[in-house]
Amino acid sequence: MVAKIKSGKSLIGALNYNENKVKQGKAMLIAAVKYPKDKELLSFNDKLFRLTDLAAMNQRAKTNTVHISLNFPNGEKLADEKLNEIVKDYLTGIGFATQPYLVYRHEDAGHPHCHIVTTNIKRDGERINLHYLGQNESEKTRKVIEIKYGLIKAEEQSPQKPDLKADMTVAAYGKAETKRAISNILSFALRAYKFTSVPELNAVLQQYHIQADRGAKDSRMYNREGLIYWVLDQQGNKVGVPIKACTIYGKPTLKSLEEKFRLNTQLRKPFKDGLIKILDQVLTKPQTKTSFQRELLKNDIQVILRQNDFGRVYGVTFIDQKNKIVFNGSDLGKAYSANQLSASLLPDLRGKVSRQQQSDDETAGTILRQTAAGGNELMDVLFAAEREDLAALNKFKRKKRKGFKL
Repeated sequence: MVAKIKSGKSLIGALNYNENKVKQGKAMLIAAVKYPKDKELLSFNDKLFRLTDLAAMNQRAKTNTVHISLNFPNGEKLADEKLNEIVKDYLTGIGFATQPYLVYRHEDAGHPHCHIVTTNIKRDGERINLHYLGQNESEKTRKVIEIKYGLIKAEEQSPQKPDLKADMTVAAYGKAETKRAISNILSFALRAYKFTSVPELNAVLQQYHIQADRGAKDSRMYNREGLIYWVLDQQGNKVGVPIKACTIYGKPTLKSLEEKFRLNTQLRKPFKDGLIKILDQVLTKPQTKTSFQRELLKNDIQVILRQNDFGRVYGVTFIDQKNKIVFNGSDLGKAYSANQLSASLLPDLRGKVSRQQQSDDETAGTILRQTAAGGNELMDVLFAAEREDLAALNKFKRKKRKGFKL
């Protein structure tokens, strides 16, 4: 069993996440403990207010939400009753025995798991300490529960060997077991591509909706050189439960990757000049961001431009799909760095033109539909804007005259 604890400031956010899964048919509520009604009779507000009422007992506490997932390997067949007993024992072990909580069984991943929503604020306003909760109480409790219920121990779960014959398609959370999907894609990427950093590896993995993550720079995981892998959704957001690198077949940890980085630094050198030559040929003509990417794609070169909210390019990565080589722009030379490319590329107006064209097309479609209907409706459509302006002007004049009377 693997337990993941997330703390936060939004009880409604944690509840919404699970309730939306229920609406989508991907989860079901299997327990509502220390609630005044049976789970079937609870409304959304009933579920929420029971927790927020407790959270309100301590106005100073910024963190009042605890969202836990308990994850089990394939092969663990747990009935709702048994799963609820495991949840009860787990929460007792980590100090939440007196707290109300909701348990949702999720069916949106390739492995059995459940989510628990509760609060760390007690009835008397005292906070349950969350500091090192996962490292200390959770780990001890997990091991006790694995023995008590005869579960497969987390340490004894053997890494799954990747399927080398599997088609390389993007990962989709819930369609296959998360660890197996990550293992297959990662194995292919490590064998096929030559990259020299975690961001360059991610440029490859994100094509398949996977991301390697070292954590925040001030995090304990980052300082200990840890590494986890996530599945991403269509918008690039992390979903599900991350998988530790050390539990994946081949152990693609940061230490082993760094050895590969050093090797790839030498192996990709013969392809550098050829890539630069193609870039120079494309840049002989004025290019926008869109045309630059399009022209290079004709040469099997994918350009990943990382932009801020204002459209400024702050990072660029080139993936030579033909030779399976990855280069950060600055590694090719100053002229291909993000700053230089951002300065040389013309403003991309295509999006604005397309939106305007789409608007024009919609207007034209409206006129054609009204014409087909017959009568004077065509005139109504053509002069609708002018009539609105005239009505607004008359309204303004009436207000103005009224003002003079005062």
